[in-house]
Amino acid sequence: MNSSQPDIRSLILFLAALTAMTPLAIDAYLPAMPEMSAFFNVSIHDTELSLSLFLAGFAVGQIVGGPFSDHFGRRAATGIGISLFCLGTLGIIFSPTMEWVWACRVLEAFGGGLAVVNSAAVIRDLSKGQESARHLSNMAIIMMLAPLLAPLIGMLLLKFSGWRLIFDFLLAYGLIIGSTLFFKLPETRRIGNERPSAFRRYKMVLSNRFAVGFIFSQCFALGGMFAFITGSPAVYIGYFGVSETVYPFLFGINVVAMMLFNRLNLRLLHKYRPQQILSVGQTGQLLTASLLLLYISLSPAPSLIIVIPLIIVFIGIMGLIVSNATSSTVEYFPTNSATATALLGASGFATGAVSGSLVGILGDGTPWPMTLVMFSCALTAPLLRCLMQCGAANEEDAKTSH
Repeated sequence: MNSSQPDIRSLILFLAALTAMTPLAIDAYLPAMPEMSAFFNVSIHDTELSLSLFLAGFAVGQIVGGPFSDHFGRRAATGIGISLFCLGTLGIIFSPTMEWVWACRVLEAFGGGLAVVNSAAVIRDLSKGQESARHLSNMAIIMMLAPLLAPLIGMLLLKFSGWRLIFDFLLAYGLIIGSTLFFKLPETRRIGNERPSAFRRYKMVLSNRFAVGFIFSQCFALGGMFAFITGSPAVYIGYFGVSETVYPFLFGINVVAMMLFNRLNLRLLHKYRPQQILSVGQTGQLLTASLLLLYISLSPAPSLIIVIPLIIVFIGIMGLIVSNATSSTVEYFPTNSATATALLGASGFATGAVSGSLVGILGDGTPWPMTLVMFSCALTAPLLRCLMQCGAANEEDAKTSH
């Protein structure tokens, strides 16, 4: 570890760029799905499966990367992860079949998960509480440029040269970020008196019911978001007839909304605790999802003019949920922050993989499956959080009374 304390503000840009690898790898190739389906002579659903496999591989990468980072350090985990990400991306570029794309997407995602889990862990190493939540929100604002620009970048590269150029771009991005962090990322890991195994580290996190409640909050919020990401090409382009050129802009509006809500979150954190803002965000997301599902279910011909604003608010409110759920979780684990972050990310992306698959399985050519899964996730998150945390609070009160 470096003897001097690094300036966390100077790290936020680099950590945001690292975290941005994930939305770039997810969103940049969305406009290319129809072309990839035609190139490999497979159905669009087979191509969409590559997204669910990426989310699953990313979740596994985080599960492995968390305790690996807490044991061996942030720099080692980041370097190995980015190397695997680049290797998997290179494999996709030269894949002869869709099955090869699936396998290489899993490798790419595993490496991404191994690397990205360190971003929030480094912030937790250097800050805590409301300060940590503010740093995470600042990082999120910068990082959200990636999903805002990714579909547009993908569309431009697709028009210029085809789908492989998108993965050429991802490979170059990974190499640049890896080289930069090799020189800029300090070792910030805190070493406790014990060096527990990965199993014991995860047991510590899962035994804290307050932390598990925050994990549920984030993972089902991400599940709702990935239901939209997976279903939006079919809903916007297939059902509503939006062109492939307009689609990235409709997608990007949601990211702008998240950035605005993140700015609001930063202001609110000066007066309120992260847990209070998280509760407001969950309530707002559930209300929006309920209105969206009700409208889609009752309207014989849903209008894009009504659907788009509701989705914008639903996705935008993620700016009040993710950073607050993350900071509230890792606050309990000063020497196991990467493990806690890994469980947060892995559960979120695993839930995203399941919710995205459900959208595909239930797909009937209408927006109903997508909105149903979004509503289910928005409802489940606060229910499970209340179940875990209220139960833990009652147990503490009972112990105190005795």
